[in-house]
Amino acid sequence: MSVVSFSSEYSSGTRDFVLGVLSGEGFDYDPLKDSDLDDIEGNYLRTGGAFFIYLYKGEIVGTSAVKDLGSDLCEIKRLYVKKECRGRCIGLALFLAALDFSKNNYSFAKLKTDESLQKAISIYLSNGFEIVKEKAGTLYFEKPL
Repeated sequence: MSVVSFSSEYSSGTRDFVLGVLSGEGFDYDPLKDSDLDDIEGNYLRTGGAFFIYLYKGEIVGTSAVKDLGSDLCEIKRLYVKKECRGRCIGLALFLAALDFSKNNYSFAKLKTDESLQKAISIYLSNGFEIVKEKAGTLYFEKPL
């Protein structure tokens, strides 16, 4: 079990994993929000960001990402863990990998999550993020790095 940096060998598996988790939570593919998964290298790695996957016995069971937003600002996103693997600190490990990358490359980070995801909210708050806005069931967080 380990967090690894994304590489092209995981392209289709990563996309399928994320869309599978979203589908399992009741969300359909959204071409506006999910097109970044069609070219992870181009949308994250080549633009100064990062994308992490968690492998268990060679299978992708989690992801996290850091998106460069310009002006020394990033967004931590794409934090997903396979339903049957939750509760094993995989999400925390993925979040910390993204946060460490962010601290080493940016001055400010933001993220957002659904207000129903209490475990994620607890992780964000305990790592110094503050809620700056709530809109239509989505909480928006920010943190100076």
